[in-house]
Amino acid sequence: MSATTPTEAEQAVTNLIPHRPPFLFVDEIVSETEDSLVARRAWRGDEDFYRGHYPGAPITPGVLLCEAVFQTGALFMARQARAAGAKPGERGGGVPLLAKISDVRFRNPVYPGDTIIIEVKRKDVIAGFTMMSGSVRKADAASTRVLTVDFSVAWKTPAEKPESLKAEG
Repeated sequence: MSATTPTEAEQAVTNLIPHRPPFLFVDEIVSETEDSLVARRAWRGDEDFYRGHYPGAPITPGVLLCEAVFQTGALFMARQARAAGAKPGERGGGVPLLAKISDVRFRNPVYPGDTIIIEVKRKDVIAGFTMMSGSVRKADAASTRVLTVDFSVAWKTPAEKPESLKAEG
């Protein structure tokens, strides 16, 4: 995401989910079907976390790669909600809450300068929870596998901020 005016692709992402830089790890939606969504993210060498993970030999933290998958899942859910007439991304429209993560498999590292393709697929919906599978591949000639993960998400309307936190912020 650029530090200046957002592009149309960036705006399409931020109109759907509440994540914002520096904790937004999806640059654009590439394609979608009724049961899946594909997104893209370019990892820039100037991102602050590379200074400490690992100095002199930076590598993208696996937890951030997983987060990119989860944000893509949130985008999928938001697009589905909009198609059904809901208003995700608007005040009071709810937020995606991660409920479960399982079977994460890391296969290859991602380095500064790499671009990844993220795909999520809906597997099932049970009692308000959407079960998905996610995968990440590099956008290179070999379409190098990076990771796979299964997860579930619920779209929830946030509760009122507790009184104990209102004084803080």
